[in-house]
Amino acid sequence: MLSAILASGLAIGAVYALIGVTYNVMFSASRVMSFTAGQLGMLGGVLGSAFILRMGVPILPGLVLTLATCAAIGVATEIVAVRPVLNSLEQHLYVLSTLAFALMIQQLVAIFWSTEPQPFPRLIGIGSGGPEDEKFWLPLVACAAVVGCLEFLYRRTLVGRAFLAIAEDNFAARALGLPERDLRMASYAIAGAIGGVAGFASGEMLLAFFANGGILNFYGFVPVALGGLGNNRGAIVGGLALGVFQQAANFLVGGVFAGVAVFAVFIVVLLAAPQGLFGAAPARRV
Repeated sequence: MLSAILASGLAIGAVYALIGVTYNVMFSASRVMSFTAGQLGMLGGVLGSAFILRMGVPILPGLVLTLATCAAIGVATEIVAVRPVLNSLEQHLYVLSTLAFALMIQQLVAIFWSTEPQPFPRLIGIGSGGPEDEKFWLPLVACAAVVGCLEFLYRRTLVGRAFLAIAEDNFAARALGLPERDLRMASYAIAGAIGGVAGFASGEMLLAFFANGGILNFYGFVPVALGGLGNNRGAIVGGLALGVFQQAANFLVGGVFAGVAVFAVFIVVLLAAPQGLFGAAPARRV
């Protein structure tokens, strides 16, 4: 029983963590919380099922097509929903624009895909439903791979350091001649691909379902708040902890009460540490 709770909890927690990282990558480049993060995760599952099962594309090319399409949608998010309102952030127009774009994506998927959960292909064929099944460890492998690639990008490449520069101070980065708009678009493309990885890796567990977008948006934001906005390592820890706690609550109390327990703990944590468990306390000018 404990092994089943840990396996499912860590798996779903890894998905939440990846959606949290998607939020952070978009926020770091634009200072905008884009509510398309969960929809990108949903599209990873839907597009993977469409390419592999419906169109007969082999698994690896299907993965590449899925990530490329999600990256393109990430760029479209920046162009359509973020760029037009960047000069009006004090009015919080981005909340409405990104939320509207997310809802549009979800409704289009419901119209052209299905309103019912659709099957997702077996990717490797390891396990038979127990804790060792691939649907439980594939999200963890995907999460580890994404974190490793992001760390290498940000710490070991010039492009990654440029991303960090615009995240730290986009006005100073622009003054130094860095192409802020191009870097922001590239960040949204990377975020789209990360969301696609989350959906593709969890497709066997969550299926290809249009309603997954709202769920992932909701629960994917929790690791961001718990870990500290913009802190990817905090989002990973927060996501894994959330997943395990959620599955344990499902086993102990079940149903609606599990959700109540999750958000009761969430509120308590934020009351104790408003900046998140791993976030830096805000500096105050005097």
